[in-house]
Amino acid sequence: MFIALRSDGRGAVTAVDLADDGREMGRTALAPERLADWVASREPERPRWAWGDTARWYPPLLATAVRVERCVDLRLCRRILRHAVAASGTAWPDDAWDRPAPDPVADGALFDLEEPAADDDPVAELRRQLAAVEASSEPGPLSLLVAAESVGSLVAAEMTFAGIPWRADRHDAILRDLLGEPDPGGRPARMAELLAEVRAALDEPALNPDSPVELVKGLQRAGLRVTTTRSWELRTIEHPAIPPLLEYKKLARLHTANGWNWLAEWVRDGRFHPVYVPGGVVTGRWAADGGGALQLPKQVRGAVVADPGWRFVVADAAQLEPRVLAAMSRDRAMARAGRAQDLYQGMVDAGAVSTRSQAKYGMLGAIYGGTQGESGRMRPRIERAFPRAMEYVEAAARAGERGEVVRTWLGRTSPPGPQAAARVDGADAALSDTEVRRAQSDARSWGRFTRNFVVQGTAAEWALCWMGGLRRRLWELGAPGAPLLDRPHLVFFLHDELVVHTPEALAPAVENAMRESAAEAGRLLFGASPVEFALTVATVERYADAR
Repeated sequence: MFIALRSDGRGAVTAVDLADDGREMGRTALAPERLADWVASREPERPRWAWGDTARWYPPLLATAVRVERCVDLRLCRRILRHAVAASGTAWPDDAWDRPAPDPVADGALFDLEEPAADDDPVAELRRQLAAVEASSEPGPLSLLVAAESVGSLVAAEMTFAGIPWRADRHDAILRDLLGEPDPGGRPARMAELLAEVRAALDEPALNPDSPVELVKGLQRAGLRVTTTRSWELRTIEHPAIPPLLEYKKLARLHTANGWNWLAEWVRDGRFHPVYVPGGVVTGRWAADGGGALQLPKQVRGAVVADPGWRFVVADAAQLEPRVLAAMSRDRAMARAGRAQDLYQGMVDAGAVSTRSQAKYGMLGAIYGGTQGESGRMRPRIERAFPRAMEYVEAAARAGERGEVVRTWLGRTSPPGPQAAARVDGADAALSDTEVRRAQSDARSWGRFTRNFVVQGTAAEWALCWMGGLRRRLWELGAPGAPLLDRPHLVFFLHDELVVHTPEALAPAVENAMRESAAEAGRLLFGASPVEFALTVATVERYADAR
């Protein structure tokens, strides 16, 4: 059953009970102050709550200790279904459901919701989506995809609500150790020292290293042949100014991204509360809306400390994308290599390449379309050892070059590419030689995107299923009646890594839940595939100790 929730924008909420086929079973009008208790009273029936945006409806419920098991995030699901090749027979109106989601509800503004206009109600949209999935060419995979996307939205809201434990005093100590004493009117002490060394070595007393244009000019005036300020280019230069400059740039990134200003803005009450954006990347990967949750540098991870009596259980899906490719392509040779905990070492043991480094760069080159350096040199060996896997990504690349769309395993579909190849193949006489070369370059570039889209997007689907299964198991580990934050709960996610905050006594059970959920995710997507989705799992007091 479904229960669709809609606000009139003035605080009143209408709840509509719907059967599995979308038939209306009844309506309830609710004042905003009654909603949380009413939702809690209906939750034992295990409904799927259909609402416009989880990021707006769910946080106020969490704030009143109400957790829901299932939902349908209509806006996230509309975005998938509108573009899915498998559901191309459905005509979608241009309406409010295609617009970006509004900002999440501000703290204290419980149920201050602005849903779509009256003629764009959630009941009509839910029925449209149910019909689109049922009429699609692949209703099973699409059903799983929209369910996984929706449960991901619940996980994202719960992680933002819970926050990851963060010791502000340790963060401050780390910053002072690396950056030196802060200077409210200037650069921290260590950065100021390094800058003085750079200026002296270049004889540029007023150099501003934070301006790429000015820095390039200063380096060039010193006789150095540079065109950019990228670190990899600077490392090729021998000059007394380069070592302190590289160190300055490294510390400047830390100071800007996770310095004292970040600490004051994002850490409160001993927690870092990042804002996740499920499906924020076109492949289905998550993004972050401030706080830099998906780019948490190792330098500050020592500040991430579990509460007394609690621990972190950290799980990393080893070589996730190559394993996903092996399962998608049904490449048994790659699947055999993946039976090792380390797939890259398994490739070495199978004789595909000589070293683990060659295996890593060769495989990443195959997935991302690398043709230069070590990736390019290893590709022929990878193609001979794992032909079915390489044929799979090559087919996706060629489709992209022709301007066609490709799809993930469950059906998320790529945006259409430039019609560059069609223009060239059509022998457009109006094209100049320069335009032909540009069109060919654009086509190859889009082919690299589609090559990666099918693998990265499917890996994101696996991760959603992993999170969904783990979320369910963690809830079951908690004491009956205990709220979310008193049970083991997810606190951090980074593409192929999950972190759970758990009472220490339950850490072994959480480790088992991590592995069981990973295996379940593999079965949900790929059935009885021989591919194993190995995890590296560690129980630690500090996040920094997990690696």
